[in-house]
Amino acid sequence: MSTITVVEPGLLTTVQDLGRTGTLRYGIPPSGPLDRDAFILANRLVGNPDTAAGLECTLTGPALEFHGEAIVAVTGADVPVIINGADAPTWTALRTNPGDFLKLGAVRTGCRAYLSLSGGINVPPVLGSQATYLRGRLGGFGGRSLQKGDQLPTGPAPRPLAELEGRRVRPEWVPVHSPTIECRVILGPQADRFPPEGIRIFLESTYRVTPAADRMGYRLTGSPIPHRHGYDILSDGIPLGGVQVVGDGQPIILLVDRQSTGGYTKIATVLSVDIPRIAQAKPDHLIRFREVSVAEAHSLLGTHRAWLDGAIERDTA
Repeated sequence: MSTITVVEPGLLTTVQDLGRTGTLRYGIPPSGPLDRDAFILANRLVGNPDTAAGLECTLTGPALEFHGEAIVAVTGADVPVIINGADAPTWTALRTNPGDFLKLGAVRTGCRAYLSLSGGINVPPVLGSQATYLRGRLGGFGGRSLQKGDQLPTGPAPRPLAELEGRRVRPEWVPVHSPTIECRVILGPQADRFPPEGIRIFLESTYRVTPAADRMGYRLTGSPIPHRHGYDILSDGIPLGGVQVVGDGQPIILLVDRQSTGGYTKIATVLSVDIPRIAQAKPDHLIRFREVSVAEAHSLLGTHRAWLDGAIERDTA
């Protein structure tokens, strides 16, 4: 076990794991990484289980000093990675030594980068998870984003470092982050609260991401979506990717730090495999929605899992 010193915290850097389960019923969201795919691949590159804790870095990453040997990987947004003043590749398992400095710069495309290291970030779990929930001030590193001078404890490497160094995600499978995103949706659970014209507008319009976009949800602006019988409903549970349409007819996509229940109509639900696309969208990026069936969604999920399982070259696990 060793530690990492936070030399610069970046704009918003938090400790995350895959999130807490079973707490939404008590008003505590799952949290975890917004781009689950990038987070999982970063962990797999360094030999960790998918559930190991790492860092989510928004728009501008941190500068870190390592006090022990480790294998690290940076995935997600296209971001400069600099180790001891030299450029280093993303989506690749890299060795760091005691005294090394690693800095993540400002993202070039995308929004969120992920940094994992062999052994993970070893912070105490809260309600069964190490994920940070900022609004609730729980989990992660004291329930907050990282600050200059923080000392992050790390766990023991799960495998010899020599077996991990140099592994990479297949270059042709590295996502390209576009300013225009298509999100596939299943209509509902309150699609019947919208007239056919409202459904048509939702599916045929292009919506812009507003500055009111964070881990709780993305507020969009575009063609107003009319309601059939008003926008209020009896409060019910909110799924990941639920698309609420509030009184002004504008949609909001709800994400990993969402509230547990809500009383606005939900016209559709974004497929879980497309949530990472939203995670990499910045304000002024454009989002379009495309309807698919439940059967198509199941097929896409199976294909997506196969993609994740085959993404890493030199996988000797």
